[in-house]
This record gives sequence, C-alpha cells and structure tokens, in this order.
Amino acid sequence: MYRPIRFIPDDTKIGFIKLSRFGFMVSGALSVASILLFFFVGLNFGVDFKGGTNIIVRPAAGTEINTLRDTVDTIGFNGAELQNFGTNGDVLIRLPILEGSDHGQQETVDKLKAGLGAGVEILSVDSVGPKVSGELTDQGILAVVVAILCILGYVWMRFEWQFAVGGVISLLHDVLLTVGLFCALGIEFNLSTIAAILTIIGYSLNDTVVVFDRIREFLRKYKAMGLADLIDFSMNSVLPRTILTSVTTMLALIALYSFGGEVLANFTFTMIWGVLIGTYSSIFVAAPVLILLGSKRDWDAAKPANARP
Repeated sequence: MYRPIRFIPDDTKIGFIKLSRFGFMVSGALSVASILLFFFVGLNFGVDFKGGTNIIVRPAAGTEINTLRDTVDTIGFNGAELQNFGTNGDVLIRLPILEGSDHGQQETVDKLKAGLGAGVEILSVDSVGPKVSGELTDQGILAVVVAILCILGYVWMRFEWQFAVGGVISLLHDVLLTVGLFCALGIEFNLSTIAAILTIIGYSLNDTVVVFDRIREFLRKYKAMGLADLIDFSMNSVLPRTILTSVTTMLALIALYSFGGEVLANFTFTMIWGVLIGTYSSIFVAAPVLILLGSKRDWDAAKPANARP
C-alpha cells in the first residue's frame, strides 16, 4: 500500500512561544539596525527613483572595465558609474540626471554612443527624467502604505483587532528588514524591488492567515487550554504545510535567480529573502503578539467546551 512521504512529522511539539522571546529580541535588534542603516547609509536608488540614464553596453572581447571607464571620462562624463552586468562581459553605465529637457538627455546618450566607438555594442538605454522619477517614488510609497492598510482592514474584519495588529506588525517587520538588507548590501532599489515587496506582503499575509485561522479554530474547540499552549498546538499543526510551501517556493525562486539573468536578479533575490523572513515572522512575530494583546475565548459560546487534547 502506498504511503506518502512525510518530510515533517505531524506530531511535532515545538515550544514556539518560549522561542519567540528570543525571536522578539532578534527582530527588535534587526529592526533598529535597519532604521539606522536607512538614515545613515540609505538606499541605492535606481534610475526609476532618482532619475538619469542606464546604458548597457557590450564592449569588444578582452576590454577591461577600467579602460572603458577611462573612455567614458574622456568623453566628458566624469560622474558616470560603471559596473559589470551579467556574465557576457556586459557593462552597465549609469549617467546622473541631467538638466534640461528629454531632448537634451537624448543628445547626451548620442554623444556617449559616438564616443564609445563602433566596437562597443549598445544593448539597451533606459532614461527617466526628474519629474517622472519623483512621481514613481510617491506612487511606490503609496502602493506599499495602501496595501498594508487594506490588509489591516481585511484581517480586522475576518478575525478581530488583536489578530489585525499582529498581522500588520508582522508585515511591517518584513518590509523594514527588507529595506535594511538593501541598505546594508547596497543593492539597487527600483520599481521591480517595489513589486517584490508587495509580493512579499501578500505571501507573508497568506502564511499568517493560515496560522491565525488554525488558532481561531482551536480557540473555539479547546476552551480549557491556555492561550500559550493553544498557539503552540496550532502552529505545530500547520508546521508541515508552512515548511513545505516555503521550500517549494524557494526552489522555484532559486532556479529563477540562477538562470533568470541580471534583469530578474533583484526581484528574485528580494523574493527569496521575503519567503524566509515572511515564514519566520508568521511564526515568531504575528502569533506571539496575540499573547501580548490577549484574545477572546468566546468565539462560539453555543458549543460546549471540549477536553484538552
């Protein structure tokens, strides 16, 4: 007879609430570090948010990036930033935002193309003016804020205010640590990163709601059980689902990060981090907050209390 393979036992008895004390300390320290990094180091904003021009070029075989940098400086672009892009010897040239109209920006790009010569292939050009970059910044911040507020309202209506506060604290925790990671590593922060953060919010919320739904179910069923024991029992019951979902998602993201190229690298890296931190926060942040805020036990007063399992 066929028996399915179980990577995670169904009868785990991990004391998540006891471990959450250390989780709160770790999360608090990382959150403070993320805030300090944001104010003292800052994000490495891409062309989407600070404006300017990104040009990806493919120089002749054997051309060193320092040689290409000297050529760009000779043309007259001393403020340009050059870095390797991908594995084919491509180079990303970042030109700062220029004063004047879009026509003047195009003239600058044409000047760079002419100065690099025929031996350098221009693969792509991406220009964003100051007005557009300001609008994208405002819209990106607004998108994240509106998403969190909508989630607050949804969880509040579906459960109760204690669950809503726990869910929003978990989401803010995920976003804050993601921003801190980008500040620490100096990874470019662009529109694809905003899309990844919004996706992280959705993924983390899904995981949190699954845990909350099981807690609410057991609050109705086991009225004599202490709240801490009940939360531990609930999280242990959904642990196999949580771990397997996270692992399968990670496998797809790792493959996409490895073979998706530089264009998708920031998005997939953010998602990999988001899956890890989202799973962690659902277990060690969102649910333990219910202990601090308390939760009602009379979800269904008409049903008799069952015995402790």
